[in-house]
Amino acid sequence: MGHETGQVPSLEELQNRLAIQDVLAKHSRGIDRLDLECLKSAYWPDAEVAYGTFNGAAHEFAEGVMEGLKAFDRTAHMVTNTAFDIRGQDARIESYVLACHYTKGDTDTEMIFFGRYLDRMEKRGDVWKIAHRRVVHDWNQNLDATAIWSGPLFESLTKGGRKFEDDALYKFLA
Repeated sequence: MGHETGQVPSLEELQNRLAIQDVLAKHSRGIDRLDLECLKSAYWPDAEVAYGTFNGAAHEFAEGVMEGLKAFDRTAHMVTNTAFDIRGQDARIESYVLACHYTKGDTDTEMIFFGRYLDRMEKRGDVWKIAHRRVVHDWNQNLDATAIWSGPLFESLTKGGRKFEDDALYKFLA
């Protein structure tokens, strides 16, 4: 499995890890901001995914999930505890994922998903992207929402937009 736990990585391995982490972060951004091009940028055009309800071409998944995610008023995907097994131009990556989903309705609800992404990534030239992703479901929780959207602690904060063109990030990056 790559190298000994705790071994100091080489400069090349550090560069590869940073590029892989960039891919994982862009995937979460694409999902949470409903930014199709950002989401697709995490996958090779010939990549495949195994998401349970969808198993097939990653770019087809990306297009479909954009519509499905509109059911939620907000989502937040956080990737943590990433373990790297880099084998030259191929890498096996396990990342824990915490995904929070908020929906307004007669009763506001919160769905929290805990799981892992098992990614096989490929480096083509000097670019890493996901070649295959399998989602592992470890646990979830569904509750009536307890979110507070106004009041002294929250009134003056910049509000995030659900869709990319409405979000403060994209104005910041412009």
